Amino acid sequence: MTFTKSIVGIACLLSTLSTLAQDKILNIYSARHYPTDEVMYSDFSKATGIKINRVDADDAGILARLRAEGAASPADVILLVDAARLWRAEVDGLFLPIKSAKLEEAIPTILRAKASDNGGTAWFGLSTRARVIVYDKVTYNKTDVDSYEKLAESKFKGKLCIRSGSHPYNLSLFGAMTEHLGSQKTEIWLKGLVDNMARSPKGGDTDQIKGVASGECGVAVTNTYYLARMMRSSNPADKAVTDKIGVVFPNQSSWGTHVNVAGGAVARYAKNTENAVKFLEYLASPSAQNHFANGNNEWPAAKGVGFDNPALKAMTGGSFKSELLPTSAVGMNQIKVQQMLDRVGFK
Repeated sequence: MTFTKSIVGIACLLSTLSTLAQDKILNIYSARHYPTDEVMYSDFSKATGIKINRVDADDAGILARLRAEGAASPADVILLVDAARLWRAEVDGLFLPIKSAKLEEAIPTILRAKASDNGGTAWFGLSTRARVIVYDKVTYNKTDVDSYEKLAESKFKGKLCIRSGSHPYNLSLFGAMTEHLGSQKTEIWLKGLVDNMARSPKGGDTDQIKGVASGECGVAVTNTYYLARMMRSSNPADKAVTDKIGVVFPNQSSWGTHVNVAGGAVARYAKNTENAVKFLEYLASPSAQNHFANGNNEWPAAKGVGFDNPALKAMTGGSFKSELLPTSAVGMNQIKVQQMLDRVGFK
């Protein structure tokens, strides 16, 4: 009898230890492909004892995987780098709305999903990046490119470099322009961009910046963190590039510069929900927010978080007027924008 009780006791202990081990796991699907983020993952694991397993892919790949996996998905946390994709995943029911006083206090309402019927929030913005214009300082002045609309003017015929129109960064910008200008004017503007291209869209934002510096084009569009990365680089070639270009935060006299949001959410079928919420709360903490700014050259999303990134401060002089549009409005314009891109031949 004693022996039997011992066996039962050991089995219960092993079961408990197994449960505890499972409680110390967090599975993340991440579209953040930045080596500098490794510090945040490491710091979180050291502070909590929670082991992180991570799958890296782009936004579209992650959402496709979640749809395919359904309730069998092992994902606990989803990290995406585009506001429209965050909205799409929310609409498709891929996120689990959560309640967190820490996140609600830290993240402004404009940078998170609207509260659901049960009071939970589907996703929270964790960092932002502005979509700016860079230009050849020898040929142009800031006033030549102080609005997105001006990129379609005939003076830039054969001078514009830009990545694919179907890239999420551009789709979100174009979705915002549709909200500001209306569909008809936006399509005319997009046709103007196509007419002004120095070459067919190719490469990433860094390639567009280098295109301006090399003289291949006179103006280009980029996210700020790509430019900041080059400005902070110790590579002489990067310094030579940034010395040749100027940067403008467009539409400061109207609706403000387009700002995209990178954010996080708890997966709809998360098995480690408590750990997932802890992780998102950690990413909204001052230490993690400072890392977004200083490690990957993004603006913190949390309220009242200061940072000391010389490149970001040099670009703006300290601050800039950002666009204030509901993420849902930009997201709902995506299909319309893609149809316009097809009609005007924007590849």
